[in-house]
Amino acid sequence: MDDDEVDRFIKSTTQASSTCNQEAVQTLWSGYGSINRIELVGAQFPSVIIKYVQPGKGEHPRGWNTDLSHERKLKSYQVETQWYDRQRNRPSPILARIPKCIGSKSEGDETLLVLEDLDASGFAGRRSSVNRIEWQSCVRWLAAFHAEHLGVASEGLWESGTYWHLETRPDELEKLDDLPLKKAASAIDARLKASAFQTLVHGDAKLANFCFSADGSQVAAVDFQYVGGGCGMKDLAYFVGSCFRDEEAERRESEVLDFYFKEMHAYVKEADRQVCPDELETDWRPLYRVAWADFHRFMKGWSPGHWKLSDYSERVTMEMIERLQEEKV
Repeated sequence: MDDDEVDRFIKSTTQASSTCNQEAVQTLWSGYGSINRIELVGAQFPSVIIKYVQPGKGEHPRGWNTDLSHERKLKSYQVETQWYDRQRNRPSPILARIPKCIGSKSEGDETLLVLEDLDASGFAGRRSSVNRIEWQSCVRWLAAFHAEHLGVASEGLWESGTYWHLETRPDELEKLDDLPLKKAASAIDARLKASAFQTLVHGDAKLANFCFSADGSQVAAVDFQYVGGGCGMKDLAYFVGSCFRDEEAERRESEVLDFYFKEMHAYVKEADRQVCPDELETDWRPLYRVAWADFHRFMKGWSPGHWKLSDYSERVTMEMIERLQEEKV
């Protein structure tokens, strides 16, 4: 798509008379495109966010420049487009706040998403660390998202959500030199899949993908490239690991889980899901550490020296491996 075609599409979807003042927000991972804010003239809203995917085989920050990696990224943008297209047809209210999709367009491997500007809608805050109000806002969002998507089919999305899912990461598994963890990887994955309560997971629910209201009491989430089926604990464990280091992640584990399930009980009722919240909690709560071990498996193969490979993560993972071995006896 050339610049004129992009501009025409933006104006036709927003009913703007013209566009101006393009501001770069960020580049996409591995140089696969860009996210920009564009001001509108004559539209019902002052600006939009444009996510423009123009795939090339760019340089991966950690050297994972393979055909499989390229195909996974291409699929992730197709999934995200499908996700946003589905949201346009959903009835209100939506419990977990996301940006409205105003329009989408695909040509070959290129994708153009025209999205609500969350900054203009009151979610201009970004955080690199969080206080209690802020982490609870994110956990509340996760509970709402998982509750409203309980039992929802993953058709058109990733069958198993999250960017570190075992079946999409054979190269990282091959590089993993922790042999007990390598041997247990399939059993860890199978345990998460065996949960009786499947939902849709965000798939990349790190702190950087949450946009905060001014006081931090509300959030919206962005970046749905890896949304798909799974157990909600995958999102929760990954989120905690994105904002709390080692001792704090361990210290807050029970507090986070208690808060999540309190919120989940309420949202299951609000979403009118035919699910017993107590049964769901009984099933999911023990899977929190399984999900933690699942992500630890990916990180240890993908980036062995990463700061997230903490003593706590190692102990949790060893505990899960030992438990799985005992259950086989």
